[in-house]
Amino acid sequence: MDHITICNERSEEMVVDIGELRRRFSQLHDRRGKQGKIYPLWYLLTAICLAKLSGEQKPAGITEWIRLRYRMLREAMGMYRRAAPSLNTIRRTLAESVLAEELEVVCRQFLHEAYGGQQSALVAIDGKTMRGTIATGSTQGVHLLSAYLPEEGVTLAQETVANHENELVAAPKLLARLDLRGRVVSGDAMFTQRNLSVQVTAQGGDYLWFVKENQSTLLADIQRFFEVPETRPGWSRPPVPQSTATHWHKAHGRLEQRTVTAIVDETGYLDWPAAAQVIQIERRTQFLRTGGARNETSYAITSLPPERASSQRLLELTRRHWGIENGLHYRRDTTLQEDQTRISHPQQAQVMAVLNNFVIGLVRKLGFHNLASAHRRFDAAIGFQLGNYL
Repeated sequence: MDHITICNERSEEMVVDIGELRRRFSQLHDRRGKQGKIYPLWYLLTAICLAKLSGEQKPAGITEWIRLRYRMLREAMGMYRRAAPSLNTIRRTLAESVLAEELEVVCRQFLHEAYGGQQSALVAIDGKTMRGTIATGSTQGVHLLSAYLPEEGVTLAQETVANHENELVAAPKLLARLDLRGRVVSGDAMFTQRNLSVQVTAQGGDYLWFVKENQSTLLADIQRFFEVPETRPGWSRPPVPQSTATHWHKAHGRLEQRTVTAIVDETGYLDWPAAAQVIQIERRTQFLRTGGARNETSYAITSLPPERASSQRLLELTRRHWGIENGLHYRRDTTLQEDQTRISHPQQAQVMAVLNNFVIGLVRKLGFHNLASAHRRFDAAIGFQLGNYL
């Protein structure tokens, strides 16, 4: 089986080159000893990926999916062992047979060379704890910091946050692995740090940080830009030049108005590396069923000058940033059942996260927005095309 043809949500026929994926998996360093190589590593990883694409996310479900289709998989992939891989074999493959960092590079390169892209400007960074790795009586599990392209659904890299550390320790390591030239790195208030701002700009990129009370002086300075000028009879201070963009969105019984106002720091008032513009984000949400309303105001800072980032572009960038929550972390938590999967081995957790990122990126590249629907279509397409080998 070299290819799988699947029809996406727009009724377009898309092809997944399984033969090329197998070839790339065969180039990975197999960490097993000679006596542990009953099945080739490429075969195990390919079968695991096919099971995950079909909707099986936990090792036990993956093992059963392979066992029920083993006769067809054996014929399609030229494997002639009579017995299907056991649950322990699947677990050892994920925990011991391959390095997560090496697998991550192979998966990312496959997506890039098969489907292009990975050139979009915005790189959102954010962290996630895999709750299924938290042992009973403990409060810590495997925590991964990811660099994600919200427009494409592709994870560029992830970095493990060590115990007793936080994401600020892992962030410089993660960013150092990326080519940031022409990119905009966005992050929530935790990442609003001077050293990260210097690192991003030194690597040829720009930053877009949200600002909250953890940087209280910076937040107060930014808020001063948006204060209404004082007026007196016969005298008034001219307003600060600013640009504004607004976006309306109606969904899930809510009508949301998001307005971004950007002001250039022309005088260098802010004591912050490479700061160019300050941003005020106003969200007004009306709940259509109850008639209630909610207003929120937040602030951000960016090194992007106005000639490269108008208020309209800043509005788009701030909205897309949260795609890392909705497009990556939420899907891993719910549809891919990452938090419900009990994993005791840290390396297995990292490999599973890499494969989950790969599945999300591949599904997006194939034109799907509903991951659960993509699972059902893959399962049907794989079953039909495997049946041709009987």
